[in-house]
Amino acid sequence: MTHTADGVITLVGQGLYMALAAVIGLGIARVLKRDNTLGCLIAGVLAGVLLPVFNYDTGLRAGNLHQLVFFVILPILIFQSAWKIDPDFLLRWLGPILLFATLGAVICALITALLLYYGIHHPNGLPWIATLLTGAILVATDPVSVVERLRVHQGNEELLTLVEGESLFNDAAAIVLFSFVLGIASHSAMEGSAATGESIAGPSGFALYITVVFFGGLVVGSICGLLTAIVILFLRSAGAALMVLVLAAFGSFYFAEHVVGVSGILAVMLCAIVSRACLREQYETFLVHAEPTWEWLGLLFAALLFVIMGLVITSEMFSRHWLAMIIAIVAAIGARAFMVFLLSPVCRFIGPPVPKNWRMVLSWGGLRGVIAVALVLSLPTELPYWWTIQSMVFGVVLFSLLVQGTTSTRLIRKLEL
Repeated sequence: MTHTADGVITLVGQGLYMALAAVIGLGIARVLKRDNTLGCLIAGVLAGVLLPVFNYDTGLRAGNLHQLVFFVILPILIFQSAWKIDPDFLLRWLGPILLFATLGAVICALITALLLYYGIHHPNGLPWIATLLTGAILVATDPVSVVERLRVHQGNEELLTLVEGESLFNDAAAIVLFSFVLGIASHSAMEGSAATGESIAGPSGFALYITVVFFGGLVVGSICGLLTAIVILFLRSAGAALMVLVLAAFGSFYFAEHVVGVSGILAVMLCAIVSRACLREQYETFLVHAEPTWEWLGLLFAALLFVIMGLVITSEMFSRHWLAMIIAIVAAIGARAFMVFLLSPVCRFIGPPVPKNWRMVLSWGGLRGVIAVALVLSLPTELPYWWTIQSMVFGVVLFSLLVQGTTSTRLIRKLEL
């Protein structure tokens, strides 16, 4: 019993240490007048430097991050992103959003993988499966900088919906692609993945897997969203409503992933969209505190992710993999731009047309952020190339924060958006 109590106290201390680093990171971002994610990344690096001084152990290990990311962090981040999108605007732009998040996601992942494979083509280069994993991770976009600047400058609400909606569905697609490729890559090291990887290999198996996982997640999420709305309407309490929504975020993921065996991320996303649509008349009553609650929860978990990134990033990544990082940056940006300009003209056949000046925002504003960091931190260390992939993704994320994020305001002004 004493041993268990000591373990709980240690766990609480470790959580408080990272939370304190996150708060300091928010302060750094305010002083530097930069994004919160960059401030938290700096705070994470500083927290890592101070660990030997304090002789302290955060308890973070490369092997235990997968469960933390998938079962704790991602459900909150996906639910929060889906909750803040207006259902009416989302319905109007659903065609282009789905086109970018399905066919566009596959195109992005494949082009990124091709450029990485042939760009790092030497005796110690990455195998195909490693470049596909990297491509799947870099599909996920996080346009928080662009969205914030559009809101500050009172940008077009429909452009905001397109940017946020496409990012949300892209994140879900990236996680599904990542899980599929990871199941094949780690079939010999992860329990249960061997059967998965072997059974879904091949075009027909892949199509069946995606269909079951995708539509199964949508169905489970829709049902969970309806049940969430019914329970909130029955309880008719502001405090109870917030409790039910948080429970729905974790519960829909767990039920879809572990009970039904479909995409938990898609279930969380649909649960948020459906429950918000059903409860739209309650925003001014017992859901009046829902938006600020999800805002601080999303901020907390995103901040913690970048603190963790700061803790695990090392100078050796840059000294050993600097060329791979540069190739990954070029591949990620190039693949994203090619996909946007290739598919944008098609959008007029399935929804509103995407104006030409919007395409630049979608291309350059497709920053890699919190979801990419979450996925790469969850890579199992049994993969021989996990550290190389992590280094490349970290390089792309840093470029997004330092270059794309800081130049987005100038782009928005130049395009008169």
